[in-house]
Amino acid sequence: MARGELRIFLGAAPGVGKTYTMLEEAHRRAERGTDVVVAFVETHGRKHTEAMLADLEIVPRRTETYRGARFTEMDLDAVLARKPELAVVDELAHTNVPGAKHAKRWQDVQSLLDAGIDVLSTVNVQHLESLNDVVAQITGVEQRETVPDAAVRAAEQVELVDMTPEALRRRMAHGNIYRPEKIDAALGNYFRTGNLTALRELALLWLADKVEDQLDKYRTAHKINKTWETRERVVVALTGGPEGDTLIRRAARIAARDKGADLMAVHVTRDDGLTGADPAVLARQRVLTESLGGTYHQVLGADVPRALLDFATAVNATQIVLGASSRGKLAQLFSAGVGVTTTALSGSIDVHLVTHERAAQGRRARRLPAALSRRRRIAGFVATLAGLPALTALLRAGPSLSLTNDILVFLAAVVGVSLIGGLGPALLAAVAGSLLLNYFFTPPVGRFTIAEGDNLLALAIFVVVAIAVSWVVDTAARKTRQAAQASADAQILATVAGGVLRGERPLTALLDRLRETFTLDSVTLLDSGVVVAGVGEACTVARDADVEVKVDDTTTMLLCGRPLEASDRRIVEAFAAQATIALRQERLAAEAAAAKPLAEADRMRTALLAAVSHDLRTPLASAKAAVAGLRSDEVEFDEDDRRELLATADESLDRLVRLVTNLLDMSRLQAGALGVDAVDLGAEDIVPRALDELGPDGREVAVHIPDDLPPVHADPGLLQQILVNLVTNALRYSPAGQPPVVTASTLGDTLELRIIDHGAGIPEDRWDDVFLPFQRLGDRDNHTGVGLGLALSRGLTEAMGGTLLPDHTPGGGLTMILTLPTGRGADPAGAALGYVRQW
Repeated sequence: MARGELRIFLGAAPGVGKTYTMLEEAHRRAERGTDVVVAFVETHGRKHTEAMLADLEIVPRRTETYRGARFTEMDLDAVLARKPELAVVDELAHTNVPGAKHAKRWQDVQSLLDAGIDVLSTVNVQHLESLNDVVAQITGVEQRETVPDAAVRAAEQVELVDMTPEALRRRMAHGNIYRPEKIDAALGNYFRTGNLTALRELALLWLADKVEDQLDKYRTAHKINKTWETRERVVVALTGGPEGDTLIRRAARIAARDKGADLMAVHVTRDDGLTGADPAVLARQRVLTESLGGTYHQVLGADVPRALLDFATAVNATQIVLGASSRGKLAQLFSAGVGVTTTALSGSIDVHLVTHERAAQGRRARRLPAALSRRRRIAGFVATLAGLPALTALLRAGPSLSLTNDILVFLAAVVGVSLIGGLGPALLAAVAGSLLLNYFFTPPVGRFTIAEGDNLLALAIFVVVAIAVSWVVDTAARKTRQAAQASADAQILATVAGGVLRGERPLTALLDRLRETFTLDSVTLLDSGVVVAGVGEACTVARDADVEVKVDDTTTMLLCGRPLEASDRRIVEAFAAQATIALRQERLAAEAAAAKPLAEADRMRTALLAAVSHDLRTPLASAKAAVAGLRSDEVEFDEDDRRELLATADESLDRLVRLVTNLLDMSRLQAGALGVDAVDLGAEDIVPRALDELGPDGREVAVHIPDDLPPVHADPGLLQQILVNLVTNALRYSPAGQPPVVTASTLGDTLELRIIDHGAGIPEDRWDDVFLPFQRLGDRDNHTGVGLGLALSRGLTEAMGGTLLPDHTPGGGLTMILTLPTGRGADPAGAALGYVRQW
């Protein structure tokens, strides 16, 4: 059975019309003869959206009861049994009521797709998992319902439903989105023009990435290798030389001319690993690229131009920036070079050859490192000057050989010299050997002339072969030395990297490992002349240091202890670049740590304002209405009415007092300023007082407290407040006919009070969430309190040296276990301080 296709309507913001657009598509499909059903659509009371449902078949919803409240959800089993061709499922990021087959609606949609049913669905950009934190920073509102990006990207079609901020605000003002009483608040908060503009840009950028993924899949499936200039991408090729800084900045300027163009830096490493690239330079250039908004890449390839073009084609690049060749004219005669070859093979990709100082200096500024040590080169010259005359004397004194054999013997001698001393002595041996062969062994002997053409050819071949063999031996020796150096460098880098990864502070670990590796006295990192990190006795002045390494315009590393060789300096420069990166990371981490409390405080403030907006207004409005009625001269109230109005005002003010008390106590808890005056008191005394405070509702609670319980050591006022909060919470979620139960028992040196309800209960994995302030787990409105009751109760309990833990009620429901010490074994002050640290 073929899997169904998913089409998602992505809304840039709430109210742009994504549900309406989805239903329009459903009508079009139905008119074409497709079997369409509405599995779930949320109209939010919008008349135009409700009208679109008139002619469509709607699958009845199923009803779920959770915490005493009834909710309607999509009936997945009914839709699967109906098996339409197309199902309409609104709000992809919706969280199902606990107890459903799947936790999230997008998982329900996956089941429909697996059953071969096509699905139309909707989601807003703020519900995408990858953008959730960004949207929260922009709007100040955290979206708790999210959908994984992968679930949306997997859709066959994603259509953006967009609207300008001005048009959306007008639609809001006309009452087409929210009810009139919510319009002013929405326009002044979430639906500000800046917020809507930012959300719109986020949606466009996210959708652009989705389209890019689809384009890559299409090009791969159809084996299209040509560049499609759908989006400017500038690739800059880096060799690891100092000219890379110039190339990166030039490429960044090219990318800046085309707004939105991508900048990519790439370094091609030869498959033998011996490119001669300076790791310190590459590390610095990577930082430069990223600071300019680009990305750094490294690819492996034997043919540099081909590898570079393969990378550019894979990323659909439109332009390549290369440095002009610094090779000499003679070298260019034998090889066209990377720039010329890349340009010839680039096809539709534009290639920019950028001149730089190193290109002007040409080949003169570049010298190949010696393949062998100085001692071996001297030994090679000695072997040439002493060995060839000795060999000549030996051949003259021995039995006469043919010229061919003489040439082979001298050739063996040249190879031996090349193995000892490298290219220089071997070239001297080849020239000297040819002269000795000419003078002593080639007729006419004793003269530098050659009588026969064959002998001339033999000597010429000798010289060519000797030079070729010498060159090969020298190159092999150079490669061997480079490989050994690269292996040693890699081992040092790996050791340092391992030490850094295992350390708690990467920067300090990096500097310490560097000092240990090169046996230095101290390593100091300066930023703008100020010491930012160091190990050992810091030297802060460049003239006092043995080695000074400049990383960039502001950062310098000073090493004291001993001078370093040139080969060691390359490694140090690489570490200096990594130390600069580590320094930036530490600063970013410090800034993030400093911003976190501010963000948390702002989140708490926002949550507090949102939570208490209704709960402060409701009792105030009730009390004001009762008092205004009593003061009115227009209506005559009898005594019963007057008592009822006074009772209403009294109850409303009591609610307000409890709310303000909770807020003040929570503030004192967080500030560590809560006073605890613990005394010994009996549970049989404090529980009835708490229930009396609840009024008529408290008289419904069943209480089972033995008479022989020891006294509990607690603050009477705080304990009463805890019990009021816990019993209030239990009453809220207890079903009719099953009131909460309060029991008490002892366990060792503690007293346990259990507040038991038989409601819907809470999943065990969400128990910790109920103690978070300013949230109401499972509540869908703002009429059930500010979400402080349980958070405050746990805080007050721990301030008195006790614990408050949830547990399952046998048969269903939630039991809150309040444990407090008996007698005088508690230390409330210490417990309170411990709680403040935890909070």
